[in-house]
Amino acid sequence: MTPRYRIVSESPVRIWGLTCAERLRRQLARRGAREAAADQPEPSGAESVLLLDGGHLFDARVLTALVDAPGVVLLGSGSSARRAVAAHVAPAVADAALEVLCGERDPDTVEGVTVTRPETLASAFDARLLRSSSPTVLAVSPENRRALEDRLFGASYKGVTDFVTKFLWPRPARAVTRLCVRLGVSPNMVTAVGLMLVFAAWFLFARGALGLGLLAAWAMTFLDTVDGKLARVTVASSRIGHVLDHGTDILHPPFWYLAWGLGLATFEPLTPGLTLHGAIIILFVGYVVGRLVEGSFQVFLAGSGIFLWRRFDSFFRLVTARRNPNLCLLTTSLLLGRPELGLEAITWWTAVTSLVLLVRLLQAFLERARAGSKEPLRSWLLDVDIERDDSLAVRWFAPRQAVPAAEADRAAEVESGSHSKVEG
Repeated sequence: MTPRYRIVSESPVRIWGLTCAERLRRQLARRGAREAAADQPEPSGAESVLLLDGGHLFDARVLTALVDAPGVVLLGSGSSARRAVAAHVAPAVADAALEVLCGERDPDTVEGVTVTRPETLASAFDARLLRSSSPTVLAVSPENRRALEDRLFGASYKGVTDFVTKFLWPRPARAVTRLCVRLGVSPNMVTAVGLMLVFAAWFLFARGALGLGLLAAWAMTFLDTVDGKLARVTVASSRIGHVLDHGTDILHPPFWYLAWGLGLATFEPLTPGLTLHGAIIILFVGYVVGRLVEGSFQVFLAGSGIFLWRRFDSFFRLVTARRNPNLCLLTTSLLLGRPELGLEAITWWTAVTSLVLLVRLLQAFLERARAGSKEPLRSWLLDVDIERDDSLAVRWFAPRQAVPAAEADRAAEVESGSHSKVEG
């Protein structure tokens, strides 16, 4: 049964347009939790009570784990490392837990609870966002507001993705996301504009206006980054937005390539015997095969996906023949005055990367068979020591996120001040 919750205190500081209390209410509403009245610390009919300090920014993974873990008092991170910031307890001890959060009682004196920390309660691995990072609960203040916004934006970004999304889009996407929050633009509005650009790019490509088509296509890919980040940092994602966003992402790329081919004045590839018709067939078949491989891996081998299996796979995702890397090839070919070579390049690159994915899928099935286990294959990110591993793979796909300066100044006191009953 989902616990009733109560937010103990609130801060007026807004992170991406929301106070921490407003953010908690949105996050918990998505989990089916209901808020208790302020004067009702022991909600009637509730099997457990969730008490939360509304002056802290909770990592979504921590909040999810906390909802599923009754009988705990949670300490914070950074400057709040010695302070209780949340509790999930039985109604009978809700008053005592409330005193703990208000600093009036030691958590060790509350019967039937265990004191824990964010990094112990929640996993560093986030399969949904294809990344690994230390979960935190950080105090907010006017001084660290901007730093926390940057941290939350970084945490909303997929760790494993193509090189354009990973290295070129973050800074401008953060600026546009901030502008959208300021203007009250919703994620679905951004998605709708992106959808219009999908059709605009297709039309322009097919008419031979390849340069204008590329402008529309690149604008769409940029907004495709913005809408997801905007939805995550404002806790404003919706089912219709999710369907439109992901449905569009999956369906439109090969049709763009078809339109590019239709818009070419001539097709004179370097490959002898390659026709425009043949190139389009290879592109469509290769694209479908690649998607089927990814889906098969998720269904039969590991829900986290093929690109999180080994470090090689995460690096390979940077350049796999998806929309953004292919657009780079098309853009380069147009700048060189040979747009047909761009289509030829993405044709063979799609074939090569799909073949690599097929080989990786077969290797994964063989490894599962040799192990004689039906357990999901383990992602390399699950075994990463984020604090000690300084390899390129970890720096790129599981980067350490700096704690805001105000928090870091006191973070070194964590271990020496630990409560006697703190887990792990």
